[in-house]
Amino acid sequence: MTTLIIARHGNTFGAGDTPTRVGKHTDLPLTDKGLDQGRAIGAYLRDNGLIPDVVYASTLQRTQQTAKAAIKESGVSNPVFTLGIFDEIDYGPDENKPEAEVIARIGAQAIAEWDAKAQVPDGWIIDPEEVIENWGLFAEQIRAHDDDETVLVVTSNGIARFAPYLTGDFEGFAATHSIKLSTGAIGILDYKDGIWTARAWNIQP
Repeated sequence: MTTLIIARHGNTFGAGDTPTRVGKHTDLPLTDKGLDQGRAIGAYLRDNGLIPDVVYASTLQRTQQTAKAAIKESGVSNPVFTLGIFDEIDYGPDENKPEAEVIARIGAQAIAEWDAKAQVPDGWIIDPEEVIENWGLFAEQIRAHDDDETVLVVTSNGIARFAPYLTGDFEGFAATHSIKLSTGAIGILDYKDGIWTARAWNIQP
């Protein structure tokens, strides 16, 4: 069985900050709480027998820092391999804007449909089919050897929500789960007998 653990990076805003919609062109570091969330991911993996054999993260420092904190806490010293396919999406005119401004431009319904169905709002720069294909090719790569690997991917909100397409029933998944991973949360997918299934989703260690 191949196990794919998908983690969303930790916090990039502190308690007194105004959060913005941080996309691929806004490369923020983690806050202290964000680093704690990375370590909590690592502790969860260690305590639940999910030590990753291979670790990947996007090019953005928030995912790199989360991955490195998690790996260190888990008790291993694996390198973190960088893959640009896991970079956050480009929010176009809403990049790095406060959420109130984003909602004023596209409306609350557009945000709700993005969070529930991964329907891309007007102006955001993302090709969903390409993201889905990237997840599929990556999944094919990691299961090709069928050697019971556990793989950790640290990515961002916009990319992680497309991973459940691997199950072959995204609509069914979305009907029973929030496709959005919370900050510092993980999802776990297993590949066995020719199919990917969701063991857990949106766990917040």
